[in-house]
Amino acid sequence: MHRSAIASRFVGRCRPFFALCLFALCGTWLWGAETLPPANQRYETEGTSEIPDFQRHVVPLLGRLGCNGRNCHGSFQGRGDFRLSLFGYDFKMDHQGLLGRATAAEGQRIDRRNPSNSLILKKPTIEIDHEGGERFARGSWEYQLLHRWIETGAEKLKQPQELDRLELFPNEILFRNGSESAQLQVIAIWTNGDREDVTPLCRFRANDDSVAMVDQDGVVSCTGSGDTHIIAFYDNGIGSVPVIRPTSSREYEPIEIEETIASIDRFVAAKLNKLHIMPSPQCSDAEFLRRVSIDLTGTLPPPQEVREFLSDPRKDKRTLKINELLDRPAYAAWWTNKLCDYTGCNPRQQAELGQELSVQWYMWIVARLKENVPYDEIVRRIVLAQGRSSGQSFADYTRETSSYFQKDYETDFADRQTMPHYWTRRSMEEPQRAAEAFAHNFLGVRLQCAQCHKHPFAQWTQKDYRDFSRFFETVKFGVKPDDLAQYRDLAKRVGMNVRSDDGSPVRNDAVRRLENGTVYPWRELYIKDRGRTEQVNLLRSGSVSLGGQDDPRQPIMAWMSDPENPWFAKAFVNRVWSSYFHQGIVDPPDDLNPANPPSHPKLLDSLTKRFVENQYDMKWLHREIVSSETYQRSCKPSHNNHNDRKNFSRAIPRRMPAEVVYDSVKQIVAASDQEEEVRTDLTRRASGHLSMRLAGTYAMQIFGKPERAVNCDCERNNHPTLLQAVFLQNDPIIEQRIESSGWLAEITAAESANEAIPMRELVEEAWLRALCRLPNKIEIERSLSHLGEAESVSGGMQDLLWALINTKEFLLIK
Repeated sequence: MHRSAIASRFVGRCRPFFALCLFALCGTWLWGAETLPPANQRYETEGTSEIPDFQRHVVPLLGRLGCNGRNCHGSFQGRGDFRLSLFGYDFKMDHQGLLGRATAAEGQRIDRRNPSNSLILKKPTIEIDHEGGERFARGSWEYQLLHRWIETGAEKLKQPQELDRLELFPNEILFRNGSESAQLQVIAIWTNGDREDVTPLCRFRANDDSVAMVDQDGVVSCTGSGDTHIIAFYDNGIGSVPVIRPTSSREYEPIEIEETIASIDRFVAAKLNKLHIMPSPQCSDAEFLRRVSIDLTGTLPPPQEVREFLSDPRKDKRTLKINELLDRPAYAAWWTNKLCDYTGCNPRQQAELGQELSVQWYMWIVARLKENVPYDEIVRRIVLAQGRSSGQSFADYTRETSSYFQKDYETDFADRQTMPHYWTRRSMEEPQRAAEAFAHNFLGVRLQCAQCHKHPFAQWTQKDYRDFSRFFETVKFGVKPDDLAQYRDLAKRVGMNVRSDDGSPVRNDAVRRLENGTVYPWRELYIKDRGRTEQVNLLRSGSVSLGGQDDPRQPIMAWMSDPENPWFAKAFVNRVWSSYFHQGIVDPPDDLNPANPPSHPKLLDSLTKRFVENQYDMKWLHREIVSSETYQRSCKPSHNNHNDRKNFSRAIPRRMPAEVVYDSVKQIVAASDQEEEVRTDLTRRASGHLSMRLAGTYAMQIFGKPERAVNCDCERNNHPTLLQAVFLQNDPIIEQRIESSGWLAEITAAESANEAIPMRELVEEAWLRALCRLPNKIEIERSLSHLGEAESVSGGMQDLLWALINTKEFLLIK
């Protein structure tokens, strides 16, 4: 072997070692005296003059030792008559707890006169019985730090200090083999400029311990090939470091990354090159057409469209097909389902007339998607919705709202400028629940844990939660006090029983009267006078002044629509990506959180930035993703990517969504002259206007259509189950659909008339209808053999359709 090649391989294998050595040598030069060395060095021996800080040293140390965990003193009831705040974010409570007296026989937890006699030192060193076992040894640096804090007065925290950020070194760990390890270093940087190496005071976690593990000292060990992140937690800071070990030890031919290829593909290819993963080839035209038709329109392509696409010789036919699909009404109908998922459109949650109002909600979004209204504008019209327009009287408001239910009336709810039903759900009545829902729906952020405690794996504190909840205190759904007399008078005329000044829901039995023109009194969405001016923090993005009559949603919307907002556009881009790949760049896609970093941060940042630059154009985003080589890859694995699910080296087969399964069966069995109508008449489609009417039905439930009852994207379940297989095999709905098939009726009529039946063409048609491809030679031979043995051609075709509907290929998007 040539010397240069040998040298290159040697350097490659030793790269992690060289990087750590360089880091160690340069550390002092990078920070000099400005960075305090780690606590395990400063408190290694007795006699240090430094006084430990309660927030910076004592509380993080107790957290690292597990003292304030939920299985120890951080539990709701504490342990051994001693309780700390869960995970250590209530400094006042923790200091009071430490200074409290234990049982008389045991002594004091903190003994300032005789620090060595403190229980906080004697129990963890098991000088006396300790249920938690030994946590550190007498004379260790942990012991010395706590001892020094006690002997200098065990001072409490006078004013909480604010941590600016954590910096982790190295910023990436690249392993070459399974025997390597690396030491992490964590630097805490405070807002006053202080810097300290806090590595021994951090808690660490590996997001995937099949790739790497980390011990309590921050030493990362390789456990397998692939990629993951190591997460460090300290005070209120969270930092992460990616860890990569190539999946193949054999010679790897890197993917050529040309400037001409799409930016999505450049970012994905760069990561695959690091992992030495060979991507799968491009999918076939038939696979592409089926996949993109379902993903963009929720619809199987009809046989004639498949034939035309497969025979089309143009090189840009995929691009042309994408544009064609985006212009179809079915695109707006199907992606409205997605937006209803994201925003929580749920008939059972509506405060009144749940089915009717959820249909109005759906149709309002459909109208916006047909016009390709930008995403931020759609959200603005939802977030800032009002019950009635400016200057509109209560009488006019009730007439307008009632008119939306009248048959053949000119007024259509979808023509409204804003959509108030988001705010009229029962789940939005309490400001805390409204804050949780809003953060999940529009920011991809989970706030619920922060209601009770600061979770170490999340960035939000209880104060963040309380402050954000205050924005929603004055958003009300009911009757304005000035309109109460008119409301009660109209309610009396239509026979409504009003039991409170907040009004009563219009009940389902009123729908028929509404259709015939009766005007009902309606509650409305309005902003209640706060009565005072308050300063409220907006998720750590500055303080907002809320006046008495101010709409608190205005500053939230202004903040969200700022191009620099860290969550709004990114959450939507990530959700759309997840819809196409069954895996978010951040996954789960509704957990944008520093402890859950993106697999491809540059890709997500670039796609988000360009989405905003393109004026939140959703069609642009769809087109950008589905036009990429990454999206158009085959699901057939290469020699080394069969285990890859998060680096987008191949397509991951996904089960069709519930609505698509329901519609596809109807489409497959439709008569030849009705197939186009079944496909395009959105009023008869589960993925169209029937979406809300079918919500909660058995077929929708077992195929995973979400109720939208909880704040979790996981509600939509696309995993195959046994119940789904049973449903497709023998549920009365499937049997009835096949037996009453218009297409089979045509075949039966031809048989009765003794017409010549082209059986090969029937077999090809069945495959095109169900699987969107032509059958291969073996499939044709077996099918013709079965038809020849059947009592009738129509009976044989009925068996064939049933068999095709029950194949994995039908149910999966590949």
